[in-house]
Amino acid sequence: MNEIYWQQMTPQGYQEIQQQIAELQDQRPAKIAQLKAARALGDLSENTEYSTAKRELRHLESRLRYLNKLLTYAKVVTPANNGKVGLGSTVTLEFTDDHSQVSYQLVGKQQADVNRHLLSFDSPLGKALMHQPAGTTVSVTAPAGNYQVKILSIQTH
Repeated sequence: MNEIYWQQMTPQGYQEIQQQIAELQDQRPAKIAQLKAARALGDLSENTEYSTAKRELRHLESRLRYLNKLLTYAKVVTPANNGKVGLGSTVTLEFTDDHSQVSYQLVGKQQADVNRHLLSFDSPLGKALMHQPAGTTVSVTAPAGNYQVKILSIQTH
C-alpha cells in the first residue's frame, strides 16, 4: 500500500516556499528568452551561451518541481499552546556543561537553518526536545557526542 509522506512545516515555512516559487516563476521568462537568444547564435555544438542558458533553465524548472512537490505534500502544523515543545515553538535552552543559553524555533526540515536559530524538529536536538515541558532536562545523542540541555522556556507563536 502506498503511504504518503507528509512534510510537516510551520505556516511561515509554507509561505517562504510559496515566495520562492513566485520568484522563480518571475525569472522563468527571462531564462527562456536567454535560451532563445543563444540558440539564434548558430552552431549549438560549440555554443557555450546556449549550453549555459539551457542548464540554468533546467535547474530553475527542477527547483520549481521540487518546491511544488513540497507544497503538495505539506502538512502545515499550527503551534499548540499546551506548555510543551512542538513544531513552531521557540525554546530557550541552557547547556548543562557550560551553562550557555540559546533560543531556537523548531521548524520543518526544509526550513531549518541553525545560523538563523531555526532548528529542525527531526534533528537529534529537536527530537529530544519535542513534547517536553519547560524545566525538563533532556539528553541528546548527536554524532559529535552526547550532551544535556535544560528547557528554560517555551514560547508559542
